[in-house]
Amino acid sequence: MANPVVSFEFFPPGDEAMAQQLWQSVLRLAPLRPNFVSITYGADGSTRERTHEFVQKVLRETDLRVAPHLTCVAASRQDVLDIAQEYWRQGVRHLVALRGDAPAADLSQYGGYRPHPAGFAYASDLVRGLKQVGRFEVSVAAYPEGHPESGGVDADLENLRRKVDAGANRAITQFFFETDLFLRYRDRCAAAGMQISIVPGILPITRFPQLLRFAARCGASVPEWLCSRFEGLDEDAETRRMIAANVAIEQVQRLRQHGVEEFHFYTLNRGELAYAICHALGLRPHVGEVRVA
Repeated sequence: MANPVVSFEFFPPGDEAMAQQLWQSVLRLAPLRPNFVSITYGADGSTRERTHEFVQKVLRETDLRVAPHLTCVAASRQDVLDIAQEYWRQGVRHLVALRGDAPAADLSQYGGYRPHPAGFAYASDLVRGLKQVGRFEVSVAAYPEGHPESGGVDADLENLRRKVDAGANRAITQFFFETDLFLRYRDRCAAAGMQISIVPGILPITRFPQLLRFAARCGASVPEWLCSRFEGLDEDAETRRMIAANVAIEQVQRLRQHGVEEFHFYTLNRGELAYAICHALGLRPHVGEVRVA
């Protein structure tokens, strides 16, 4: 069996200590030759400048393919397209196009997401606009359990179809822990004629309370068996890491048994767990073939 294809997601650092941790994670994972690394934009577009700075650093100091996130939030169409054009000029050929979460001001005033009056309204509109800038490879989000604001899995499938029709090349799923959730969603996408890669998003668990907050925010379920595995480990970081690695390795191995050969890891800027999982998948470093400054 050939080695799987992997990609890694990072978020821009908030201070110098976080920047050092992030860069060490990049250096740790780069020799695994990921298909790309994605850089998030912040839940409400708030990390825009730090995202750009980190993208430039990765481009300047490594040979990694970078896929910056772009969102529809808090920016006009022209502002977003100007950013995309600058990325194209810098050599970026892959973007992750997302609607983005509502800024706090919109939540308090409108109770939810409200499109920018001069901006792209939804991710499908953003994908279409990016494809007019250049021949970008565009990845989008997918939700096997439905986005909390979409109204369920059926509505989310329709949203994904609109993004595919607009030109999306790949869909990366929200994290999940039950294999059947992903397999059913993948089958429904295929049955609906969406012939793009549906890539499972894998979240190695670093802190269980943090996972519960993430899950509540994005509508992902946390099964009881997973809660049981982490029960009583709040003060035992070493055992948590061992359990987390085991859970994720079991998950990717089950997915491979069902023909999945591409995985996207939400690293939370920590490379150790993602590296261990990739090692279990059969990936080995190619130190001499990857440029890292």
